[in-house]
Amino acid sequence: MTPHDILRQYWGYPAFRPLQEDIVNTVLAGQDALVLMPTGGGKSLCFQVPTLAMEGVCIVVTPLIALMKDQVEQLKRRGIPAAAIFSGMHHREIDTTLDNCVYGNVKFLYVSPERLQTEIMIERAKLMKVCLLAVDEAHCISAWGYDFRPPYLKIAEFRAILPASVPVIALTASATPDVQADIVARLDMRPGSNNQPTIFRQTFARPNLSYSALPESDKEARLLKILGNVPGSAIVYVRSRRQTQQVAEFLYRNGIVADFYHAGLDTRQRDEKQEAWLNDRSRVIVATNAFGMGIDKPNVRVVVHLDVPDTPEAYYQEAGRAGRDGLKAYAVLLYTPADLGTVELRTEQQYPPIELLKRTYQALANYTAVPAGGGQFASYDFDMTTFVSTFQLPSQDTHFALKQLEHEGFISLTESYFKPSRLIVSLNNRELYEFQLRNPRFEPFIKLVLRMYGGEIFADFLTISETALARAFFIDQKEIVALLQQLHERTILIYEKQKDKPQLTFLTPRFVASQLPIDTQLLNDRKQRAMTKVRAMVAYVQNPVQCRTRLLQAYFGENPADPCGICDNCLKQKARPEPTDTVREQVWQYIAQADEPGVSPRQLADYFARTNTETLAEAVQQMLAEAVLQYNAGGNLTAK
Repeated sequence: MTPHDILRQYWGYPAFRPLQEDIVNTVLAGQDALVLMPTGGGKSLCFQVPTLAMEGVCIVVTPLIALMKDQVEQLKRRGIPAAAIFSGMHHREIDTTLDNCVYGNVKFLYVSPERLQTEIMIERAKLMKVCLLAVDEAHCISAWGYDFRPPYLKIAEFRAILPASVPVIALTASATPDVQADIVARLDMRPGSNNQPTIFRQTFARPNLSYSALPESDKEARLLKILGNVPGSAIVYVRSRRQTQQVAEFLYRNGIVADFYHAGLDTRQRDEKQEAWLNDRSRVIVATNAFGMGIDKPNVRVVVHLDVPDTPEAYYQEAGRAGRDGLKAYAVLLYTPADLGTVELRTEQQYPPIELLKRTYQALANYTAVPAGGGQFASYDFDMTTFVSTFQLPSQDTHFALKQLEHEGFISLTESYFKPSRLIVSLNNRELYEFQLRNPRFEPFIKLVLRMYGGEIFADFLTISETALARAFFIDQKEIVALLQQLHERTILIYEKQKDKPQLTFLTPRFVASQLPIDTQLLNDRKQRAMTKVRAMVAYVQNPVQCRTRLLQAYFGENPADPCGICDNCLKQKARPEPTDTVREQVWQYIAQADEPGVSPRQLADYFARTNTETLAEAVQQMLAEAVLQYNAGGNLTAK
């Protein structure tokens, strides 16, 4: 089938979006590609469609288990065979999944980056017919990025074991020029026909999205006003879990159907809340940034931030969940002067002392009882409250210490996700029959399991229900669990009990905590880069003049075009009387002819002392908004 046939048959779309077809054709030609598309721009199709047009399997590297599972389920619903390998899977299941990729018809294998380093993955990949290596969230490969993950640095080593003809496609929604260059270099991306890396950039401008950053002391009252003025579905982002519930209850009391969402809820609660919002039974979802990744709801009309995000990248992604249907939408950030200091202080706090990192790591070793030198890729249920209480650790600082241990590549800590109970029989038919003859007390139960789940349970893990087994066997559910555990201990079957807690995984053999190899210089460099990003975010919020879309475009290295005309700053400019062309021309000539380091605002005011102050201010603000003038690092005006 042609790419257009595949698009129509599996997705029902009559045509590709801008850039998608060019990207698909580049991959089909065996060329590497870096794809930069905003959230909701259709990045996944750029590797899914060409894979279905080729022979072989596409290995997709992504760091988010929830997103990985969601993508696999979506593909399966479309009749496309897909599988995933992630933390917490039994080695037997990993082995079976990889065998299916080698000998079966699996088209997509989703893996976390750390899995690429395992011997079993490397050896099986050599046997697979791999047609494409796709790297999602590719900004994670760069220390300049906002979510750097060391395992991503090993992807190039994995790529080296694949045939040279296998192309790589790297995809991200937000990458500055430094990060783009880093992605190309670290993935060893091959140049295209013009001897340059093939980079596809969709503009970071969203013509239908109106950005605003508004100073506001009474945020809840302003939020009510916004939701009253903008009908339709909404997301409200807040910093803490407690806030999600408080704000949702406030909205509900004021006649707005709202609900709250955060990673501390159990899977059933999160699924119910998300489903109600997706189907418009809840109009507003108040959430932490745990909400939104991988959720495709095109008709969100407004996204409101009640706290300042840490980076422009995070803000752009979260705000970009509004207006994916192309209709007018709004992204509003409400802040107080205190918020701007708080966000910088919070970023400072995210880098605790090395001593606390080592102490936290030792506590993890004690919590999981993993011996030094062992435990690589072993996963454990993890409860943060119990952990900090047991080892008398400071709660907030420990949270940041765990994040830094993740960034350093020592551990992986997932948010809670639901994994139902599963079962596979370890013996063949004859061996199981002989076991039943020797152990007649287990025979009725084993026969019931085989009758309920069939012969497939010998070949693959199947999802089971202890409740259904208990009803069928006429005994208590606890007794069913006990029977399954006894058979598991005798290696007759492998029983994985239901999980609904965060999973902690050691990505390396466990170190002696005092010898934990932390690169202090790299840690300090990462802190400085984080501070640079948070200051860029503060500058974005405080800018009273320039077009918001142009500010974001410039941050991501895109040459800004015309002002958007619909953000708060553009609307302020429209509302002001037009200053005379004469004053604009005089200001331009004076500043353009000035030597370094430019003209200070005081010098400008002195030079134009006879000009009306308001007219002069309007002229300068308008020229700044149009990027005719700009402030340099010293706070002086220069001409572009």
